[in-house]
Amino acid sequence: MHSLSVIITTFNEAHNIQGVLESVGWADEIIVVDSFSTDRTVEIARQHTRRVMQRQYTGPADQKNWAIPQASHEWVLLLDADERVPEKLKLEIQKYLNQENIPYDAFWIRRRNFFMGREVRFSGWQGDQVVRFFRRDLCRYNDKQVHEEIITESLRVGRLDTKLLHYTYKDMEHFLAKVRRYARWSAQDYSKKTKRVTAFHLVFKPFFRFLKHYVFQLGFLDGKVGLVVSAVMAWGVFLRYVNLMEQRQ
Repeated sequence: MHSLSVIITTFNEAHNIQGVLESVGWADEIIVVDSFSTDRTVEIARQHTRRVMQRQYTGPADQKNWAIPQASHEWVLLLDADERVPEKLKLEIQKYLNQENIPYDAFWIRRRNFFMGREVRFSGWQGDQVVRFFRRDLCRYNDKQVHEEIITESLRVGRLDTKLLHYTYKDMEHFLAKVRRYARWSAQDYSKKTKRVTAFHLVFKPFFRFLKHYVFQLGFLDGKVGLVVSAVMAWGVFLRYVNLMEQRQ
């Protein structure tokens, strides 16, 4: 049987941390890596685990790549504070951990996303999946500032059947603040591939992003929530290029 280390990265997640910690209380080890929260995140985390570390945050990939080697066990489940492991997913993970030879190095896990009090089934979020269950010594994140992912080339990657629960944003201001933050970060990612910011980037790309989420990815089936998600995601693309212009000036 293999042991499991759970890693949770946090910053000012007092409203979330209790739920995610309770959902992984069955793990052999829980590590919380905090970016110097100013709320009760660390206090609450220490009620559940002795392994609470604090480290200055420079970006999501860098923080997670630092956290992974801190795990004591070969197998790692890495979570954000707004995620929850349902009972069925727990049992599926334990089924693999109980095998003498696990045939994979990492696993894709799909997510059920919740926003504005309901599950968002479309709007581009229906295909949401992440690599979060993996071998400690073989997996690291790429260097993207936004939508960082585990590098899976040359790895044996499986897929879990049960979805992770993802309570995306506590309110609209939280959503907008995250989109603004991601726009600043993604401007860095797009800097090398964008020679000059034009009307194409400021008008057409945001418009097509809205069409993508609302029409092609069936956001209209999510009602008002789908309209909000599609519009805000398009706004995020606009902000990306505004930030890129500002950085270059």
